Amino acid sequence: MTSNRPIAPALSAEDLVVEYPAGRGQKVHAVSGVSLEVAPGETLGILGESGCGKSTVGRSLIQLPPPDSGTVRLGPTALTGLAPGELRRARARMQIIMQDPVSALNPRRRVRELVWEGPSIWGSGDDPRDRDTRVDEALRDVGLDPATVRDRRPHELSGGQCQRVCIARALMLDPEVLICDEPVSSLDVSVQAQILNLLETTVARRRLSMVFIAHDVSVVKNISDRVMVMYLGKVAEVLPSDGMQHEALHPYTRLLLASLPEAQRDPAAGSAAEAPGEAAELPSPLDPPSGCRFRTRCPLATERCAAQEPPLREVRPGHRIACHHATPERNPA
Repeated sequence: MTSNRPIAPALSAEDLVVEYPAGRGQKVHAVSGVSLEVAPGETLGILGESGCGKSTVGRSLIQLPPPDSGTVRLGPTALTGLAPGELRRARARMQIIMQDPVSALNPRRRVRELVWEGPSIWGSGDDPRDRDTRVDEALRDVGLDPATVRDRRPHELSGGQCQRVCIARALMLDPEVLICDEPVSSLDVSVQAQILNLLETTVARRRLSMVFIAHDVSVVKNISDRVMVMYLGKVAEVLPSDGMQHEALHPYTRLLLASLPEAQRDPAAGSAAEAPGEAAELPSPLDPPSGCRFRTRCPLATERCAAQEPPLREVRPGHRIACHHATPERNPA
C-alpha cells in the first residue's frame, strides 16, 4: 500500500535573517526572510549576482555563523538553538565545500591527513590499516590516484586536485547534505566540467541532498533539480531547472538568462542588449529599496512595487515568484 504522506525535507529553513554591523549605526541586510526546502536526493541551486546573499544563506544553513533569526532543520532536528555540543554532533551530517580549495586545506598537512581529518576528530577507525584503506578508497572515488597524491601537500597539487581532495574529505563522514559554495568558480573551464560531473555522480550514487551556490546561470541550471533565484537578500523566484529558460517569469531571472552566451540562450529570454535593468545602478544592501528590492531596475515597476513588498506566491506547481505584475499570461510557457 502506497502512503500519500508527503516526504519530509532533508534540509529546510524558514525566515532566515542575517545582518552585519557596518558602523555609524548602519547594518548590511545580507539575508532578509529567506525560506527553502531541499528534498532527499534533490539538488537545489541558489543563483544570483555577487552580493545577493546566496553564500550567506549557505553558511547560515550550516550555522557558520548562525542566522540572527529564523530556523534551520536538518531532517527533524532543529539546528538553531542547539547547545554547542549537540550542534557539533548534528552538523557532522552536513558538509560544506568552499569556493577556494587551496585555502580550504591546511598547507602543513599531507593529503592522507586532510582526507582523514573528520574520522580522526570523531575517533572512528583508529586502526592505521583501516585508515589507509578508507583514505585510498575516498581518493579513488573522486578520481585521484592514491599512490600519487597521498603524501603530497596542497601546494603540490593543482586547483582541481585540491577541490577533489576537499570533496573526498567532505564525504568521509557519510553526510546527508552537501553545501557547495561556488565550488568551481576559481577553476579553469575544463576542470569545472570535471568537478561538476564528479558532484553529480557522487550525489546520485550516495543519494545525497545538495545545495549548490553559484552566480553562473548555465552551471546552476545544468546541475540543479530546482533553482532559487536571489536578489539583494530576498528570494525572487523558485522554479524547476529544466523549464527555467522558457518558464522564468521574474524580470530579474530573465535578466540573468539574457546574460547567457548566444549559443546557450533560449530565444524567449531575449538578448543582453534588451535585458531590463542592465544599465541601472545596483542598490546598496545598507539601504535596500522599499517594497520590491528589484523595482529600481525593473521595467514592470509601479507605485505599488515601492509601497508593498510582493509575497512569494505559487503561479504553477513547483513554481513560485515574488512579483506583483509578472504572471504566466505575460510570458506563456
